[in-house]
Amino acid sequence: MTRRLLPVLSGLALTLASISQSRAVEILHWARLPLAVPLVVGQERVIFVDRNVRVGVPPGIASHLRVQSAGGAIYLRASDPILPTRLQLQDVATGALILVDIAAEAPKEGQSPLEPVRIVEDDAATTGYGALAPSRSADDDGASDTAKPAPRETPVPVILTRYAAQSLYAPLRTVEPVAGIGRANLRRDLSLRMLLPTLPVRARALAAWRLEDQWVTAVRLTNTSPDWLDLDPRALQGDFVAATFQHPNLGPAGQPTDTTVVYLVTRGHGLGAALLPAIAPIDPVVNLPPAGAAGRAEGHADAQ
Repeated sequence: MTRRLLPVLSGLALTLASISQSRAVEILHWARLPLAVPLVVGQERVIFVDRNVRVGVPPGIASHLRVQSAGGAIYLRASDPILPTRLQLQDVATGALILVDIAAEAPKEGQSPLEPVRIVEDDAATTGYGALAPSRSADDDGASDTAKPAPRETPVPVILTRYAAQSLYAPLRTVEPVAGIGRANLRRDLSLRMLLPTLPVRARALAAWRLEDQWVTAVRLTNTSPDWLDLDPRALQGDFVAATFQHPNLGPAGQPTDTTVVYLVTRGHGLGAALLPAIAPIDPVVNLPPAGAAGRAEGHADAQ
């Protein structure tokens, strides 16, 4: 009996081995270092990321690389050899980036198809400055806090300001993602004449982000005078939770230092509802008749 079972078991083992090899997946750990994913011309390779991502493809290879994304999987197929090139995979929900270095070579004789790739986040990666604080159980204070939003380890104004500053001044790949943060609508015709009425500056809103019930709006400030200007948050006019200047002062107009950004955090609404109403210009004085002429006119009316 044993000898008869051996061929069967051996054949079964070979079948399982072939199935395992055909479904093998290469695991790559993302730890903020670019991941190498080689390609073979004419062969499709699948990258599993298990999240909804946008793929940034350099224009120089767009005509040589077909990219499709569906259900957390990215399908890459090169039609021609491609020199080492970096792709950016951006999480739609958080804005987090994964950097992938690809290079496509012509197929070699007898070369096996490349297996799919699964990208997983390194367990050693930190949760980030915007992470939620450890939740407490209902027994800690005798009541459930389910109705209140979970507190964060870092105050929301700090999270928003840091994220906005990184988005404007840091390379995109270094922006630390924050769960729940997203771009907010911003009126392009927003008047900022009353934001710093005591300083000769020109203000223009650039972008806004929202997290929970708070907004941050990045406003560009440009000096229009020939003098250095010191920036003081107390000079800002409006209902703000926090205000942070990227630089403490502004250089003379026309110099590289004449422009900076101020980050304004508001609660419950965007920047438009936090600004003071603009003061309408005073109406011109109506030309009235001289006082003597008015008196003579009244006396003339009485005489009649």
